[in-house]
Amino acid sequence: MTDSLVETFVSDDVLHRFMLEKAGVRGVLVRLGHSWQEIASRVEYPEGLRSTLGQAVAASALLTGNIKFEGTLSLEFKSQGAVRLLFAETTDQGRVRGLARFDPDALSHIVDLGTLDEAMLAITVGHAEKGRYQGVVTLDGTSSISEALEGYFDRSEQLPARILLAADGDHAVGLMLQPVPGEGGHSAADADDDAWARVGHLTETLGAREMLATRPEELLYRLYHEEQVRLYDPRPLAFGCTCSRERVEGMLRALGRDEVHATLDDRNGEIEVICEFCATRYTFDRVDAEQVLAGPDTPPAPSTLQ
Repeated sequence: MTDSLVETFVSDDVLHRFMLEKAGVRGVLVRLGHSWQEIASRVEYPEGLRSTLGQAVAASALLTGNIKFEGTLSLEFKSQGAVRLLFAETTDQGRVRGLARFDPDALSHIVDLGTLDEAMLAITVGHAEKGRYQGVVTLDGTSSISEALEGYFDRSEQLPARILLAADGDHAVGLMLQPVPGEGGHSAADADDDAWARVGHLTETLGAREMLATRPEELLYRLYHEEQVRLYDPRPLAFGCTCSRERVEGMLRALGRDEVHATLDDRNGEIEVICEFCATRYTFDRVDAEQVLAGPDTPPAPSTLQ
């Protein structure tokens, strides 16, 4: 393997947790390469929407950096505007996926989520069978996912966060910073009143082009070397889908016998379900359908599986 290929493997599709020890600030940096290209290649998204979807996928991975969970963490945006759905998900095993549904005739070059009719953004964490937590992110005119998430952390956790997101056709990158919660009433940030503001000023110098073009280790050193950066072991990320035949069977059972039979009649005795995330095809004839309907309940597939 050549040096350039080794560098690409190390730098792309990875989550880095780090600490700015002098400032008492923790951070997560996500860089997606092949995994994001796999997602973006499924649909010919307009450039503005592609960038927004890439930011959402990077954000979903970013939010897994400082929490322990089982199952998935998803960001789901819905509206009655030009972007009907924006969905991004990261599993506890580091598998990412995402998609968008949109009206190409109504979509403008610049995607401003906060201006779309009946816009809603939700974060869902957990396992379908073991329970989930969902938080609603207030948009209130915010134009970007990063601004909306910063507001969410400020309101729900009373802990400020600085989040930067960027995406193009090749990479999707995210950076999140938060003060370390104090232990026993003390933290490094408590001893340095200017620490959070100082880190914020350094972060403001980072533009989207530099984020997308720079390897994670180099980027962190370039920005924060005076703050004593400690990098933890990287966590690999990859494209992956959680669809399965069992989950599709659960969806069919949820539809009910009458609806399944009507669909079989309309489609010449066969139901075909195609996963929008990974394009896997699941087919059921009348015999298959009867076996499914007679089987035990199974959690249905997500609404984004059509």
